[in-house]
Amino acid sequence: MTKINIKKLRKISRNYSLDGYIVPKNDSFFTEQVKNDRLKTISNFSGSAGLAIILQKKNYLFVDSRYTIQAKIESGKNFKIIKIHEKLPKEIFKNIKLGFDPNLFTYDQLDYLFSKKIKLKPLKKNLVDEIFKNKKIKSKPFFSLSNKFSGESHHKKINLVSKYLSNKKADFLFISASENVAWLLNIRGSDTPFSPLPNCNLLVTKNKKIYLITKKFKAKKLLIEKKISSNQIIEEDEFEKFIKNLKGKKFIIDNKTLSVLKEDIISSKFKIINRSDPCYFLKSIKNSTEINNMIESHVSDGVALTKFLFWIKNFKKKKLTEIGAERQLEKFRKKNKKYLYPSFSTIAGSGSNGAIVHYRATKKTNKVINKKDLFLFDSGGQYKYGTTDVTRTVCFKKQSNEIKNIFTLVLKGHIAVATSNLLKYNTGKKLDVQARKFLKKQKLDYGHGTGHGVGYFLNVHEGPQSISKYNPIKLKEGMVLSNEPGFYREGKFGIRIENLIYVKRKKKRLFFENLTLAPIDRELINFKLLNKKEEEYLFNYHLLVYSKISKYLNQNEKKWLIKSL
Repeated sequence: MTKINIKKLRKISRNYSLDGYIVPKNDSFFTEQVKNDRLKTISNFSGSAGLAIILQKKNYLFVDSRYTIQAKIESGKNFKIIKIHEKLPKEIFKNIKLGFDPNLFTYDQLDYLFSKKIKLKPLKKNLVDEIFKNKKIKSKPFFSLSNKFSGESHHKKINLVSKYLSNKKADFLFISASENVAWLLNIRGSDTPFSPLPNCNLLVTKNKKIYLITKKFKAKKLLIEKKISSNQIIEEDEFEKFIKNLKGKKFIIDNKTLSVLKEDIISSKFKIINRSDPCYFLKSIKNSTEINNMIESHVSDGVALTKFLFWIKNFKKKKLTEIGAERQLEKFRKKNKKYLYPSFSTIAGSGSNGAIVHYRATKKTNKVINKKDLFLFDSGGQYKYGTTDVTRTVCFKKQSNEIKNIFTLVLKGHIAVATSNLLKYNTGKKLDVQARKFLKKQKLDYGHGTGHGVGYFLNVHEGPQSISKYNPIKLKEGMVLSNEPGFYREGKFGIRIENLIYVKRKKKRLFFENLTLAPIDRELINFKLLNKKEEEYLFNYHLLVYSKISKYLNQNEKKWLIKSL
């Protein structure tokens, strides 16, 4: 099917006098997870980030280090796989004409990926859609979060944005990121898999007026609640006319998510004075209501996770597959009435599959779990109200000293992050060094960031905060992140330990508190490599897990959990 689609795309590209066509992962809202996955359609690659360039005789797929193994497996027959962090398209191609959909790229992306030696031609039609007619995706109306769950009214948030506009001497903020619209208006939707995003845009004026750019039926509940009036809803096909009728001079936009198409419409009449949406930072600092709801969600999730860990460590079936394990974990989560759906596609990898950082078990790759191998699972849930994400690596039989030592080095890095003095290690860049230092002493490392920001009943991956080699954002009270160092030996095994953590303040002290509540496999730890503080941390963490969730466990599960202390 992939070869047929590529042939069709090449034929249409020739009709437009193109040397090739560019296919990104994202849709026009630039969300991580998409329902209409054009990249998968053309390349068979199912990862959450990537870019394909289909030329007349050769195809290229650019992915980051998380996906290099996966890309080779899924797309290697038809595409040359390029590590985008090592080589960009502009370093490979010269003097060619490439077509692209201007609704799917920002100017920043184009500038970063392509040089002036490559001629880029925007097309009104998406060529992948031309060859592969997608079924109409059903959509539901947006819904509101009450102040009881948001902790802050949308009026108060709009006031903050209005003050920001006044300080910047701007007339308008155009919010193109759905997640930021969701935060500002305290609304959610069902337009993407795994995240309750309301795909829409919003214009906020310096006078606190708002205009929602979306299909009217999606806003019908908001109209009933009088959160917005009918004259404040702008249909998507009326966007250009609406912009041209606005009175004012200066715009603030978001360079991460404003498409070339929409930026051209705005810049044809207005001056863009700033390219940074303040909502990213405002949203990253969770209020006490949001933190408390996330704590509650993690108790629920911790119960499901611990029941699953007990179950899988003691399973008696002759054959348990990766998909079978994934389904069983989902069953445990579904027992909680507040659980809605996964926060991302579960990673459940046995042995060599665990070495694929963002592995997804399919019918073709689905392994029977071998009790001699390590089993890595990374999963999360969307709850009313909170987003979870956790990774555990477990064994079923005694492992080699080498594996136990590596696991312990990863654990030491995990503990180093969790116990960091955030007044000293106050950025993700500084924390990332802490996470890797024990592995690096043994000349070992991992090819992904140590942690990402996490949304409140929103995206499981959220910025601007993260724990990575390059992130300079200062950590603030209320920020939620993941803490997930790891190690991967291709073709052999993967190890990762992930908790969600949040930044807490007590007087002048700034530190991390754990949200995730699930035991870490003691059978994989070489305790001789832990110092007293690390042992104390591990004991206190498992004591916290037991104190929070034991009342929801049966007697056998309790007895098993208490052994982790």
